[in-house]
Amino acid sequence: MRGVVFTGGRELELMEFTDPTPGPGEVVVEMKASGMCGSDLHQYRRPKSGGETGGLAAPTEPVIAGHEPCGIVAAVGPGVSDKQAQIGQRVMVHHYKGCTVCNHCRSGWSQLCQEEAVLVYGNNAHGGHARYLKVPAFTLVPLPDELSFVTGAAISCGTGTAYGALRRIRISGNDTIAIFGQGPVGLSATQLAAAMGARVIALDVSPERLERAKEFGADEVVNPRSNDPVGAIKDLTHGYGAEFTLDTSSQPEGRIAAVRATKVWGTTCFVGERNQVTIDVSPDMLRKQLTIVASWTFSQMGQAECAQFVVDRGIDVEQLFTHRWQLDQAKEAYTLFDSQTTGKGVFLI
Repeated sequence: MRGVVFTGGRELELMEFTDPTPGPGEVVVEMKASGMCGSDLHQYRRPKSGGETGGLAAPTEPVIAGHEPCGIVAAVGPGVSDKQAQIGQRVMVHHYKGCTVCNHCRSGWSQLCQEEAVLVYGNNAHGGHARYLKVPAFTLVPLPDELSFVTGAAISCGTGTAYGALRRIRISGNDTIAIFGQGPVGLSATQLAAAMGARVIALDVSPERLERAKEFGADEVVNPRSNDPVGAIKDLTHGYGAEFTLDTSSQPEGRIAAVRATKVWGTTCFVGERNQVTIDVSPDMLRKQLTIVASWTFSQMGQAECAQFVVDRGIDVEQLFTHRWQLDQAKEAYTLFDSQTTGKGVFLI
């Protein structure tokens, strides 16, 4: 089979790999959809000389990209019970593997394992940008029949990450939330927060993304290049600021604006990976009784809960996707995605 491999310096190759065979406790999933996530760009842009891997164990050989896999079970290995996986079953993948026995792993948070190096499928272990993906059976999350494979791919990271953050800060219909960044994760947060009943203020420097935010349920939109974002949010909230702010942009200026746009006793949540922020602790935090929350993706149970929420609320997650690609279009797909001006992309396999 062929798989997409990021080779560094904004380049990639379609390489040949042997079709995987499941070992004990493993399954092979035939990919139907494999999403493109903003965090892919960190690997795509990595210098050819190597570099930062987000704290993960670095791969020692070419690794297939893609950590939003969704498909059907094609083969099961020895020791896999019918309750774990069945041939033809529609599944998503919780794309992490830790030691499997520590408290974090046993509670569905394999990515937080402290006992051994964590495998992230699509980063330091083979991912979904190929025809087949071999994973432990315990990583499978059933895909409800009501949802498409494309929707399942989004829930497998971007949409699931947004859902995990919103659940972590516990927004409700009483709240206003300002969401900084309207890329795939931010737009998912806008869509989900609106479905949860919150008033949503969406911020982005792209007019095209702000237009999409309106379509996805944003009550107000703000372009930080045209407006002071903190002042604009306060103007929209009677001078007080938002009960909640969520930064998906990863940009220092976005993060500090999120902190300063939150009202007294409010909560700021950081989701975007990498970069830094400088906070003046007294005025920005202490004297506002501010809570700052970090939210990294979601648990295995949280992924299943997100899928059910999407079904129960009839949310059109597939609307996130503006581009659908075949694997042999990978170079064109990532060149466009790297511009960060489009919606979400997905490979249909």
